[in-house]
Amino acid sequence: MPPPLTHPLLSPPELSYTHASLLLTPPIRPDARTPTQFRPLVAETNILPGTNGSGRICFPDGNEAVVGVKAEVERSLGGGRQAWGMGDDGEQEEGRGENAWVELTIEIPGLRDDDALPVFLAAMLNEALLASGDLVDRLWINQRWHWKLYVDILLLSLPLSYPIPLLSLATHLALLSARLPRLISEADEDPLFDNDWEASVYLYPRRASKASKPAKNPTKKQVTPPKPREQPPITLLVIAVGENILFDPSREELAVADLLLAVSISEVIDDTSTELQPNTPRNIRLLSLRTIDPPSRITPPCVPDALNTAITTTATGESKTADTDHSDDGIWTPPKGGAKRRIVGRIVEMVVEYGGVGEEVLEGLEGVDVG
Repeated sequence: MPPPLTHPLLSPPELSYTHASLLLTPPIRPDARTPTQFRPLVAETNILPGTNGSGRICFPDGNEAVVGVKAEVERSLGGGRQAWGMGDDGEQEEGRGENAWVELTIEIPGLRDDDALPVFLAAMLNEALLASGDLVDRLWINQRWHWKLYVDILLLSLPLSYPIPLLSLATHLALLSARLPRLISEADEDPLFDNDWEASVYLYPRRASKASKPAKNPTKKQVTPPKPREQPPITLLVIAVGENILFDPSREELAVADLLLAVSISEVIDDTSTELQPNTPRNIRLLSLRTIDPPSRITPPCVPDALNTAITTTATGESKTADTDHSDDGIWTPPKGGAKRRIVGRIVEMVVEYGGVGEEVLEGLEGVDVG
């Protein structure tokens, strides 16, 4: 069910007018945006002292979220996964991390931590964060110790619409700015770290600059290229009204949506890759796809004249036959049924394709300084 605070107080005529405007080709949105245009936002990082990473996102409608990332060393239960460790080439093998090493919580003003909305949002964000298993593998120190990561999300204002994109973008920036102290101990020794914070390493890999050059290998031994690494995920909110697909829907658009999807994606990069060149496609991976019950299903329907008992009788006293089909007469009725596979396929294609919405959002987030 939709959150109680996201239900707009619109009358049936207003809902009918908004729905008819979004059905046009091209659709006319209430704020005059294009179908793939996002609302402007304010973003910044490293705003919370005493954290390993932090981020803040503010939307123009007043919604604001702050995310803090904290990491602490924790002993692995049972000595960790003994089957996984160092490979023959000295590289740490995959699959050594556990999902329990990441704890994500959401706090919303006026709601308890165990209410349906915070639990639902936390489960959705945590699902995308742990989808690939790449994050928990980075938290592995040795067979006896690991990092425990706490991601605390605070929504500073009451949600006027689904706050999933707001929380996801803020979490993305906080994780990008997160740093961990440099490990100076070896093998299975008790972890010892460098006290110099300038020597700390980023939790997620950084792209190399254009000036950086790969190290020359004096020997003829073939070097195994580094494995691709994923960036923090982002979750986009998409609606469909008829055949039209709209990204970053507003509160009024959610009230007339036929379909509401949460699409989680991430970018896969190489540790030694140079700065992304123009006209170079990004390696975008689809992590999860979740349908959400839109608020339009609980909006008040309009009662057509044919079903109004006060006017269904003619002047001669004869009753008229009630026509139950009002799809083309401008009468607002809440949508019914599920999602069409063709529409879902188009949404996924628009997000992950070259030059699509996913690349546009990631390019915009790269403009935020997370150093």
